[in-house]
Amino acid sequence: MSVLHKKATGSIGSQPRGRGSRLGFDRADTQITTMRWMTAGLLAASSLAVSLDASATPIFARQTGQNCMACHAGGQFPELTPYGRLFKLTGFTLGKRTPIPLAVMGVFGSTTVGPAQTPAPSSPGHTATDGTPTFYTGSIFAGGKITDNIGMLAQYTWGNYNGSNGASFGGGSDNTDIRYANRVISNNNDIIYGVSLNNNPGVEDVWNSSQTWGYGVVPGSTGSPAGYTILDGGLAAQAVGADAYLYWNKAIYAEVGAYRTGNGVFSFLTQNNGGQAYLANTSPYVRLAYTHEWGAQNIEVGYTFFDADVFEGTDTLGNTYTNSGPYDEHRDNAFDFQYQYLLDPHTVTFEFSRINEVINPNGAGAVNFTGALGQGQVNETKAKVSYTYKARYGAALGYYNFSSNAAFAGYQANAGTTATDYFGDGTVTAFVPEIFFIPVQNVRIGLQYTMYTQIPTQTAANQTFTGANANGQPWNSSDFNEAFLYVWAAY
Repeated sequence: MSVLHKKATGSIGSQPRGRGSRLGFDRADTQITTMRWMTAGLLAASSLAVSLDASATPIFARQTGQNCMACHAGGQFPELTPYGRLFKLTGFTLGKRTPIPLAVMGVFGSTTVGPAQTPAPSSPGHTATDGTPTFYTGSIFAGGKITDNIGMLAQYTWGNYNGSNGASFGGGSDNTDIRYANRVISNNNDIIYGVSLNNNPGVEDVWNSSQTWGYGVVPGSTGSPAGYTILDGGLAAQAVGADAYLYWNKAIYAEVGAYRTGNGVFSFLTQNNGGQAYLANTSPYVRLAYTHEWGAQNIEVGYTFFDADVFEGTDTLGNTYTNSGPYDEHRDNAFDFQYQYLLDPHTVTFEFSRINEVINPNGAGAVNFTGALGQGQVNETKAKVSYTYKARYGAALGYYNFSSNAAFAGYQANAGTTATDYFGDGTVTAFVPEIFFIPVQNVRIGLQYTMYTQIPTQTAANQTFTGANANGQPWNSSDFNEAFLYVWAAY
């Protein structure tokens, strides 16, 4: 029942992301070999899963005595039910303290790749993206009830491979959320209030339609293609902040917080895969939501505001900065919606979010905005519907659309576009179908396919990854497709 890993982290500018590999159709022999290895691996994993005691679930299940379905919709970690949200809002304090409040998580899988992202055989980590069964990522969790009003979730993650380029990206603090909470119930009011210390705007959120926990992103995959907004991973495990929140009568939720650079005494809360992002000022965060429950159904409508001034790291002369120099303002306004139907044996969840980010340059040496580029604009839309039957068999369909203006294209190009940034200029649209099987409540086996239907118009002149179109013609969107077969387990 532990909430698990979100999308891979990234720093502003270079924007490294945890991506899955690309699906290709020209390596039949490799794929046949891959499926043989994966079949053996999945059989072994399934045998192990069946042998596990069904009560042997992660920290919070052991603490509350509940099974995973109590907190996670249809057993789909990390998506929360109303009870799971209540557990988190009340500071992870329901139930009894456990003597050893630890849990572990791991993802084992294999990807097949498309020609646009097929690395050369000599590329580092080539086997990780060439259909070979691979251990992708693992986490250690600590947390649960500390006192009647204080609890926590702390996650340390080791990422064995960083998506499609197969590079190792190390580890560090991932999702950390330390809370004080209290609940006051009277004849007319039910009030939950508290404070959260965490390492990413959104980690403290309890709705699946928020960017941090939503859209079914499996660690090591591209289940939700990486965006470039500050709320969608731009400061993941890069900042530290405190938020005060209030939840009134299970209807109105309000939260106000502030974030700063996660360095110095707070450096233990960061995960510097690709470099630390430094904030020029204290960054305000606001979250508002309306919720309603009736019978087996519930809805949420929410709004999030975040305004972060991020140092660029270099100037037009090539000087490198850490906590000084030019910076860009990233101002995000996000709207989200969630619907759930939870009545055994059926579970349905629908999630939707829309982020608009405005990027304003600040300082004469701002390298990412030159000449008349001016204000950058980014719009990101995500949606997903999922269904599970008897908390065992499931299917999902995700949707992703990213669009930007010419100024943002210049922002990416001047920042140094690389193979992981080629979707940074123009419009990207993708659909993500998935099927999965939950043999026991803390193991999920799935097949996920990311299908691109629209990519930016690009030529060989600005393609830097291996296999660029030598004729200067745009890539076909299907050249970027990718599949991911995985086993995701927690204990």
